[in-house]
Amino acid sequence: MANTQLLGLFEDPQKVADAMGELKGAGFPVEDLDIYSGSPFPEGAFGEHEAEHRLFMFPLVGALIGFSIGLLWTAGTQISYPLITGGKPILSIPPMTIIMYENTMLGAILFTVLGVLFESRLPKRDLGLYDERITEGYIGIYVDCPVERAGAAEAVLNSNGAEEIKKA
Repeated sequence: MANTQLLGLFEDPQKVADAMGELKGAGFPVEDLDIYSGSPFPEGAFGEHEAEHRLFMFPLVGALIGFSIGLLWTAGTQISYPLITGGKPILSIPPMTIIMYENTMLGAILFTVLGVLFESRLPKRDLGLYDERITEGYIGIYVDCPVERAGAAEAVLNSNGAEEIKKA
């Protein structure tokens, strides 16, 4: 089944909220609706779907990998080149903790940056349906729907005061 994309442009935030409510009431899934805005609005201000993410896992995995590398690096070096000094143990824990801490932080930071890029779906080669007026203060409602339902979506956007509707 082929899908079509619509972008309705609005100037008034209240009209956007009304249109989103009507689109949901007309049976359009919230996953197929999105809001484009150049102005900061609170999450869920228009009743849009809040996408789930797994960003919290990236720093955790990075920290565990960094800690493991730091542990293997310091312990492996001391075991490979043992310096026996006055009966002290070969593995010296206090200096090891500094290297393990630094590697833990480095791993967490690097994996966080990678996680942000991954969860943001960057780099994005195709911008898709967009209008430059959104950066000037307009608010866009993006609707991805089957071709058969495009007329219904367009009617809802027009009835709520869309200034223009673009089709892909």
